[in-house]
Amino acid sequence: MTTPLTCRNYIDGQWLSAVGGSTLESSNPACFTEIVATFPRSTADDVNLAVAAARQAYRSWRKVPAPARAEYVFRVGELLLQHKEELAQLMSREMGKPLTETRGDVQEGIDCAFYSAGEGRRLFGQTTPSEMPNKFAMTVRTPVGVCALITPWNFPIAIPCWKAMPALVCGNTVILKPAEDTPACATKLIEIFAAAGLPPGVINLVHGVGEEAGKALVEHPDVDLVSFTGSSETGAFVGATCGRTHKRVCLEMGGKNAQVVMEDADLELALDGAIWGAFGTTGQRCTATSRLILHHDIKEKFTAMLYERTSKLRLGAGTDPNTDIGPLVNANQLQRVNNYLDIAREEGAKVLIGGKIANEGALKNGYFFQPTILDNVTPDMRVAQEEIFGPVVALIEVNSFEDAIAVLNNTNYGLSSSVYTRDINRAFAAIRDIEAGITYINGPTIGAEVHLPFGGVKNTGNGHREAGTTALDVFTEWKSVYVDFSGHLQRAQIDNRTEQQ
Repeated sequence: MTTPLTCRNYIDGQWLSAVGGSTLESSNPACFTEIVATFPRSTADDVNLAVAAARQAYRSWRKVPAPARAEYVFRVGELLLQHKEELAQLMSREMGKPLTETRGDVQEGIDCAFYSAGEGRRLFGQTTPSEMPNKFAMTVRTPVGVCALITPWNFPIAIPCWKAMPALVCGNTVILKPAEDTPACATKLIEIFAAAGLPPGVINLVHGVGEEAGKALVEHPDVDLVSFTGSSETGAFVGATCGRTHKRVCLEMGGKNAQVVMEDADLELALDGAIWGAFGTTGQRCTATSRLILHHDIKEKFTAMLYERTSKLRLGAGTDPNTDIGPLVNANQLQRVNNYLDIAREEGAKVLIGGKIANEGALKNGYFFQPTILDNVTPDMRVAQEEIFGPVVALIEVNSFEDAIAVLNNTNYGLSSSVYTRDINRAFAAIRDIEAGITYINGPTIGAEVHLPFGGVKNTGNGHREAGTTALDVFTEWKSVYVDFSGHLQRAQIDNRTEQQ
């Protein structure tokens, strides 16, 4: 075991303990007796300090030219590259996923930095003809103000980068409130932002629990925007609060994603996608494959293939290079998944493999759950409708492509989707008819790239998208500008054509 890290808040360029002095601990989910870090249990007092610092810094930061703001973010990317392995090792210890995945998490932050930095020279507005002579019309982007970023534990580097980097390039100042399960990762990330030379107050970090620090941020009158990633239940509260207080809000919430495997699919390829989509990150992704919708003609064969591959998956600590599936993040999540297995059995689903907490031998001090396949699942069962967020996949049988799309769409979520088929007509029909923000053809439901929009429909989000150029629409306001060089009054929206004659 290593000595626990001491994390602090980062406010106005200074590392500070909580005003009240209270602290919390994060532990290694593969060995919960190992304390990874202590961190401040912040309250509204700490949030007030951070918001005041961000508000003060915004006055000057918004006037820094966008290409110059982007250079800071580019330096963050270079530093992330230098510290990639250190961050990956820490992430595996603090939230549990294997090193192959944590390295990918950091790489996503690096990619986001370099992509966002490029946008500093592409914050395009538009020019358009005026309806009147000797008048120029254009639009420009302006920053929103102080942005609160509330992020989850499953991607503790990538998701804060997704939010903070475009926000900063657009001229906003930010306050990051990370999940209480991953304070050390957030601290190391903000250390890198600080090392890149960002002025005091431009980026701030406030640790704590959601009901205290997070709630205070969402409700603070001097916060102009809240970008939240987490559960749909918490997102509903965030959205309602922001609506009531006239804040801009971006919500990225849950999913109940499905992979369709048709009778003409490449079954080996579909199997690779199903294993990675269902059990990658121990199923703790909003894009995880929770449902496998299988055509009747290949259902028996594909189920046998899935069973065999799943039986060979190895549970263990994320820092062990032989591990395929790491632990769930904490005791509450472990119990949540276990409860859903009770629900599945009560509803009549058949547990083909797994279905139990794994706590023997080297796994006894961790939050491990066996990779699980549920068969005989019908579309209306709770395990086919509700987000489990664990290594559990439900098999649903269909008789046609049309049935498969109907079942896929039959949830309150709409984040990611996948269809395996060799039929080009089916592929394009799926792209047209699936109700989701992301559709993969012959690929798994997980694997977003930073230059494409990320987000979903229905209870998954509120219409905004993260990543890609669409993130700029979250973190900027549009301003219309008119320049009249006619030398006399011209009246738009009046009968100006008669006047011109």
